[in-house]
Amino acid sequence: MVIGIVSALRRVSFIFSIFLANICAHGLESSREIEFPDIKGYKTLVCDLHMHSVFSDGSVWPDIRVKEAEKDGLDVIAITEHIEYQPWKKDIPNPDRNRSFEYHKHFARNSDVMVINGSEITRDMPPGHANAIFLKDANKLVVDDFMDAFYEAKKQGAFIFWNHPHWTAQSPDASVPLSDVHYKLFQEGLIEGIEIVNDTTYSDHALQVALDYDLTIIGTSDIHGIVDWQYNIPTGGHRPVTLVFAAEKTQSSIKSALKDKRTAVWFNKKLIGREKFLVPLIEASIHIESAGYLGNSTVAHVVVKNNSDAPHMLKNIGEYTFHNETNVVIIPAHGQKIIDVRTIKKKSKFNLSFEVLSALIGPGIHPSIDLIIRPK
Repeated sequence: MVIGIVSALRRVSFIFSIFLANICAHGLESSREIEFPDIKGYKTLVCDLHMHSVFSDGSVWPDIRVKEAEKDGLDVIAITEHIEYQPWKKDIPNPDRNRSFEYHKHFARNSDVMVINGSEITRDMPPGHANAIFLKDANKLVVDDFMDAFYEAKKQGAFIFWNHPHWTAQSPDASVPLSDVHYKLFQEGLIEGIEIVNDTTYSDHALQVALDYDLTIIGTSDIHGIVDWQYNIPTGGHRPVTLVFAAEKTQSSIKSALKDKRTAVWFNKKLIGREKFLVPLIEASIHIESAGYLGNSTVAHVVVKNNSDAPHMLKNIGEYTFHNETNVVIIPAHGQKIIDVRTIKKKSKFNLSFEVLSALIGPGIHPSIDLIIRPK
């Protein structure tokens, strides 16, 4: 009898464990989509513009890439198989360099994921590797001289950016090895962007190069394996992406946004980009839910909400101190924070000024924002 009861309890416990695991899995999966608000005049599109499948040196079929993109809530992906590097060609011959794009586009046909045709020009340094996206025919980039590949891509109206310039395989000290070749590519508009983030790496030097040479700031996964494993997504991680601020979700609008440098990078729970676009994004993410004085005190009870994936770390640089926090507060992603502010006198309106430590607008430089508080 006792054995039967124990056996039954074990079965109930097992079933409950499965039930609980399904709930947890569902919750994690539903929260993995990358979400940021639109900014004034533009849609915020979540884009991964550098990825590989088995059609070059990746380890998954195109349908997996598309499904991963769907789960991560991506708006746009660019398929950028290597032109010169085809290690699986004995098993998967790839004479047509547009074939990978065609497969990805086929698998994405019933989804909201836009697929852009691209290729990775894969050369020694200089110039290193570069992605050409919005290609019409990738086959025409199969040429001996790398400059001819750049010229052909430009002829097709491609947007070209320098991939992982700080990659230690080509730059052992992880600096950006600028050369006369790169200056020529910049001057002729043959390189218009630069990856400051690639996979799990970030480069202050690349960010400074982007600012110095007026290049579009790009961040990509450069994924070869499985996204969930690479970025620990089941336990709260995320792939690095480029946030593109476009007038609409069309290829022409996205290309215009890239050429106009309307981007920011989402990497390791941090935002990186030019101040003119990053500050509006942060301001669109944070809003005052409510504000009012506590009883007869001159302490204002302020509820701040965050409708983005970024847990904003804010350093107080204003004239007021806080009653319930130190000078650094964190507004959790898709959550809220209560800040009790000592204003000394009751005010109908006042500003809170913060340095946003979780965002970069230059190497070691953080943007600042003001929040207008109107206690009721």
